[in-house]
Amino acid sequence: MLDTWRGTARRYALLPLRIFLGVTFVYAGLDKLTSNTFFTDAANGSLVQTLHGTHDTAAVPAMIDLALKAPHGFGYAIALGEIAVGLGMLAGLLGRVAAAGGALISLSLWLTVSWSTTPYYYGNDLAYLMAWLPLVLAGTPYLSLDALITRRRDGQNRVPRQHAADAAHDERVRSEHPA
Repeated sequence: MLDTWRGTARRYALLPLRIFLGVTFVYAGLDKLTSNTFFTDAANGSLVQTLHGTHDTAAVPAMIDLALKAPHGFGYAIALGEIAVGLGMLAGLLGRVAAAGGALISLSLWLTVSWSTTPYYYGNDLAYLMAWLPLVLAGTPYLSLDALITRRRDGQNRVPRQHAADAAHDERVRSEHPA
């Protein structure tokens, strides 16, 4: 029974991370779109003020220069990108693509806005970047539209390979140690 529990835990280990990142990115995107100040040019908390304030301390100031050419368009792109990434994670649709998008957003924010945070572990963008990487590698194979699409494409009764391997392992353990 313990091995069955371990197999289940192993299969769903990334699900809490997927839910956290999905909810967080949807919230971050909606927060930007509904903010009273984010798209203004001079208010505290505005994107333009943030870009100007971090320009000289960014790892890649050219990225900030590019964003300042069309800050509102850039702001909408970031907000809508965060929502798309978050929804992709929550639904498990194109999971690796969504995770790669989240990693790219986090990387761009780390190289610009939070680069000068000291010590580095106080900045959250690097931690988000690292959190996305397991999902880039693993995708969303369970409780996801990706899994549903794969099952439909390969046949209704197909058992995912990892699940089949876990089931075979569990059966082998039961036969070796009968209750």
